[in-house]
Amino acid sequence: MNDYQKMRKIPITLVVLLILFNCLYSCADKTYNSETDIYRKVDSIMSLMTLNEKIGQTIMYSGDWNKTGPYVTSDNMKLLKEGNLGSMLNVYTSKGTKELQKIAVEETRLGIPLLFGYDVIHGFKTIFPINLGIASSWDLSDVEEVARISAEEASASGVHWTFAPMIDIARDPRWGRISEGSGEDVYLTSEITKSYVKGFQGDNLAHLNTILACAKHFVGYGAAQAGRDYHTVNMGDNELRNVYMPPFKAAIDSGVETFMTAFNELNGVPATANQYIFKDILRDEWGFNGFVVTDYTAINELVSHGYAKNEKHATELAINSAIDIDMMSGAYRRFLKELVSEGKVDEKLVNEACRRILVAKFKLGLFDDPYRYSNEQREKEIIYRPEFLESARKIASKSSVLLKNSDEALPLDKKQTIALIGPLVKDKKNILGNWAAAGDRNGKAISIFQGIKEYLDDKNILFAKGCDIDSNDSSGFSKAIQVVGKSDKVIMVLGEDYNMSGEAASRTNIKLPGIQTDLIKAIRDEFPDKKIILILMNGRPLDLTIEDSLVDTILEIWYPGTSGGLGVADILFGKYNPSAKLPITFPRNLGQVPIYYNVKNTGRPISIENPTEDYKSNYIDSPNTPLYPFGHGLSYTTFKYSEIELSKENISETEVLLASSTITNTGDYDGHEVAQLYIHDKVGSITRPVKELKGFKKIFLKKGESKTVTFEINSDNLKFYNNGKLTIESGEFEIAISGTSDFEFNKTFNLTLN
Repeated sequence: MNDYQKMRKIPITLVVLLILFNCLYSCADKTYNSETDIYRKVDSIMSLMTLNEKIGQTIMYSGDWNKTGPYVTSDNMKLLKEGNLGSMLNVYTSKGTKELQKIAVEETRLGIPLLFGYDVIHGFKTIFPINLGIASSWDLSDVEEVARISAEEASASGVHWTFAPMIDIARDPRWGRISEGSGEDVYLTSEITKSYVKGFQGDNLAHLNTILACAKHFVGYGAAQAGRDYHTVNMGDNELRNVYMPPFKAAIDSGVETFMTAFNELNGVPATANQYIFKDILRDEWGFNGFVVTDYTAINELVSHGYAKNEKHATELAINSAIDIDMMSGAYRRFLKELVSEGKVDEKLVNEACRRILVAKFKLGLFDDPYRYSNEQREKEIIYRPEFLESARKIASKSSVLLKNSDEALPLDKKQTIALIGPLVKDKKNILGNWAAAGDRNGKAISIFQGIKEYLDDKNILFAKGCDIDSNDSSGFSKAIQVVGKSDKVIMVLGEDYNMSGEAASRTNIKLPGIQTDLIKAIRDEFPDKKIILILMNGRPLDLTIEDSLVDTILEIWYPGTSGGLGVADILFGKYNPSAKLPITFPRNLGQVPIYYNVKNTGRPISIENPTEDYKSNYIDSPNTPLYPFGHGLSYTTFKYSEIELSKENISETEVLLASSTITNTGDYDGHEVAQLYIHDKVGSITRPVKELKGFKKIFLKKGESKTVTFEINSDNLKFYNNGKLTIESGEFEIAISGTSDFEFNKTFNLTLN
């Protein structure tokens, strides 16, 4: 069917517009005209729209078959046929989206296409490691590759928009959604954010393999009190701007098209009605022109927060805070027109929201060809491409963190007999992790057991489950001990059920659930000299103090995704030398939480020489230090860093400082190393963290090889917010290049202002 035949099926009012626009757009991957032209065309369409139709663009409801929260009943089909539904979530497949799109385009007065959104978080069908795992790779090209492949598959299945990336800074492992982000560090998360946005949106949204990205959750959600999901957040403006906001500004600088509100309140005002963050900062200060969507039923929840008298009042508060799309609450549908007629809401706000949404639809090419994302043949060709599965395998390897490896227990020898013990050895369901989109938890996922079988003959593999993930039944211990007795080495695959992390999955206990630790103890007691390798599958930092004392090796694989079993096996047998580094701190115990590397000193800091000194800021029953620090991650080889060299010791505000270190591979394996640049502003108008990551480079070194890494430090690396203003101050700064955040500074430079 050609373009003219398609347009004959479209309502006449839109046909005229489409004929005018046809010379500007094409169904192929060509560049659209300027945003100014798009705004002019959008205004032309809006001149034909009724207030009801404009409000309809701000309404989003879910497909009935895949809920992601409390369900709100609505007559979706009636709204759709009336032209009063602008977007839907949880609808995918090229066939399903095309059927709904045909109603929107061919049965409504103006034929405005629908926008389909979906939670494509760490993959669509091909599932990659969870986001905390992806961040562990410290490889920005890999992050972009994950997002690009996710966009390829999702767009081929009719999806236009993902509710990702989640870029909340998170420092409390009790919070389940810590699995969905990139960890505790501002700089690392900001750099990863840029790569996600670039991967999802590409260089041009007119291309068929791109989807809208969504920066979420704005803002402070990762600081929820007590690590309890949806809970209260209180923080000063300096902390908000220096820690929690920078990744969102990085998203805007990268061209992100949409934002999502946070569930939490911030300093007494729920985010979804917070004019300070959405109007004053996001719109006015940062100049964001894309649209903002609520999280699931967030407008309704303003009443439960105690901030709105009722849902009508909640609607007024949300639209007056520049919130454009109402996801699932139905509040805009029920009350927005009435509020406009009463003069409580300026119709201009409805127009602005509608305009932003239509602009996004134009950028995606939906006005040119509403069905361009709904091609069944393309869907068949794209989903689970072999190269996508191979990429998932590679990134599973690069995301797995070797936390401990005593006496070179890894890599494995193919000639040895290996005992595989634990409830997650043969698992294919949990290995995808939470937020696994449309991933196949049965047939397509590859277990650790299957991955190892690619390297070992059946006669060299022994298996016993031992116990379940979260159970008190120890009846399987005896069989596990028998199996271990016949082996040369033991691999235990333990961890959390995937539902133990993610949204609404906060925990007050961050130890291994059930009796899994008891299973380790039973095997260690029976075989005190046998090498035990612990593989962990989990969505948060865990308290591993006991496990660390019992096993020889710990490999943190998070939830490694569809090809995870293969990627992990590649590490176990040395095909890939581990290179991942922790993007988040692992505490010794829950009592240390929150614990993160870039803390501030107190007036009574402890000293390394005397960590138990009285009347200092320490614990009487535990060291202050974590079990595994931010930036930690071992390799099968070793690396030596030379003393840092600076191009000069004194710089002005406009000068660039070069900091260099030569890194040598001193071990027996080729491998990657992540060189990390840290800076400490020793004295400031507000106190500064004891160290801050300001750069990193991932390099490959053959055994015996040396390479010099050089970082550029300019004034942007040294600025911080104080009382709402980005400032830079003269003074002395400490600087280091290291393979971990666990180091002591021994080099300084001075900055003077012009």
